[in-house]
Amino acid sequence: MAFQISSPAFEHNAGIPSCFTCEGDDVSPELRWSGAPEGTRSLALIVEDPDAPDPAAPKRVFVHWVLYNLPANSTGLAENIQTDRLPFGTKAGQNGWQRAGYGGPCPPIGRHRYFFKLYALDIELPDLGDVDKLRLLDAMEGHVLGQAEFIGTYQKGDQ
Repeated sequence: MAFQISSPAFEHNAGIPSCFTCEGDDVSPELRWSGAPEGTRSLALIVEDPDAPDPAAPKRVFVHWVLYNLPANSTGLAENIQTDRLPFGTKAGQNGWQRAGYGGPCPPIGRHRYFFKLYALDIELPDLGDVDKLRLLDAMEGHVLGQAEFIGTYQKGDQ
């Protein structure tokens, strides 16, 4: 079985419902995954927007969610999961707003893409403190067994 991530809330490459954005309740969508490679000891999740601030002239990647040490045997996350309700052992890193937890799409202009990237790791990482995406990627280097990716899109005013 291929390593994959998806959401029952929206299809791959389709629009993200506004309830998961700054124009709605700004809650995390339900996520599901399966097929982690043999030898997986933990999972890491990074959600990012490579189209910031404007898809016609992107200047940076904006990070919406950073999680690591998700249990290897986990199969997803519930909708509106709060940081204090994450699976045992899971750690939350800082997003682009310099806080832990999910921050939904809130593009200033145009339709942006949001990449939900799930990494299978051959280790459990140590507590990295207030880690951001770049420090997490550094800590994961040499330990990635596989990666799954799921993309949603959003433009302000979408329903």
